[in-house]
Amino acid sequence: MNTEKVYFHVDMDAFFAAIEERDHPEYKGKCLVIGGLGPRSVVSTASYAARKFGVHSAMPMGQALRLCPSAIVVQPNMKHYSQVSKGIMQICRTFSPEVQQLSIDEAFLDMSGTRRLYGLPREAAMLLKKKVTEETGLTISVGIAPSRFIAKMASDYNKPDGLCRVSPGKEIAFIDAVGLKKLWGVGKVTRALLEKHHIMTTEQLRGFTQSTLQSLFGQSMGSFLYNAARGIDPGLFTCEAKSHSISSEITFDEDISSASILEQYLLQMSHEVMFRSLDEKQIGRTIGIKVRLPDFTTYTCQTTPKANIYSAEQIFSYSKQLLAQKWHEGIPIRLLGVGLYQLYEGDKPMQEELFEDPYSKKRELEKLILEMHKKGQNVFKATNLEQNEIKVKE
Repeated sequence: MNTEKVYFHVDMDAFFAAIEERDHPEYKGKCLVIGGLGPRSVVSTASYAARKFGVHSAMPMGQALRLCPSAIVVQPNMKHYSQVSKGIMQICRTFSPEVQQLSIDEAFLDMSGTRRLYGLPREAAMLLKKKVTEETGLTISVGIAPSRFIAKMASDYNKPDGLCRVSPGKEIAFIDAVGLKKLWGVGKVTRALLEKHHIMTTEQLRGFTQSTLQSLFGQSMGSFLYNAARGIDPGLFTCEAKSHSISSEITFDEDISSASILEQYLLQMSHEVMFRSLDEKQIGRTIGIKVRLPDFTTYTCQTTPKANIYSAEQIFSYSKQLLAQKWHEGIPIRLLGVGLYQLYEGDKPMQEELFEDPYSKKRELEKLILEMHKKGQNVFKATNLEQNEIKVKE
């Protein structure tokens, strides 16, 4: 007898802001924005109080402060956030051996066949949510569905601290309930294109054949729209074995076409990937990026440097070069990802270099910072994305 497929999508609620609110009770319930203060800085995360004013991730900080002048701005502390994320992922792995971490604040759990251990899917999700809150003081939202695609939308259905299950056979009903505005992957630009063809609802979208949608919107987007409107997983979330890669990606609330904003997210993800690799005692030989355009055309690009990969700054430098190979300023991007590949266990490179690499000292510093955060020593303040950005430009 085939086991019913059950996937959880775990999404940490306003993760960076929630950690700061937990650690600093005076921020609780206030308009809190995580990001830099420079003229080119962007919002990494906004608290739910700030989101009511229209503030969202990837928004220029100047615009966010105009929308919400009373906002408290805190610079991101990626080392600390990565440690908290690791703890939540460890909790997730006690519920399922198959955890696919998408980024610092979200993951898929394959919960198929776990009913005898944890009960019905909703009961298991409630246990998971309770354990995360008890051990971290944070809340998560969980979406449950027969596919990763539907589970991801379900986790967003009643955030924060949400729980939504879409049972097998109810996918189309769920798609119609969320509508085009909340259909994952259909942003403002795509909705505007659909409206030009008088497509206002998911029901109307299902009235078009796949070939017609492809002729109207292109091969990739047409296929995506055809499947998404029917609750069919379009296969955007492919599983990568943990032993083969450590990666992070972000889907932007609105498409981004600014190089300076994209580079800040590359820098943030480079730090996240490096601290995860240090924590897992993994060294990568290959650096890669993932770029998805508004029409769902997806590019991946990798490089294997001759030099050993020691630090987040190296990952950032190479990822910028890779982005330049696949993208030009002005072209909108809906998703961006950074990863380390060809991993092997250890603290030292397989091939020692004749002369000391200056980046190796930075790796030792990053390891020291990670250990101090594990011990709860807040000697080092938040990662200053602006300072890092200046260093790279010099």
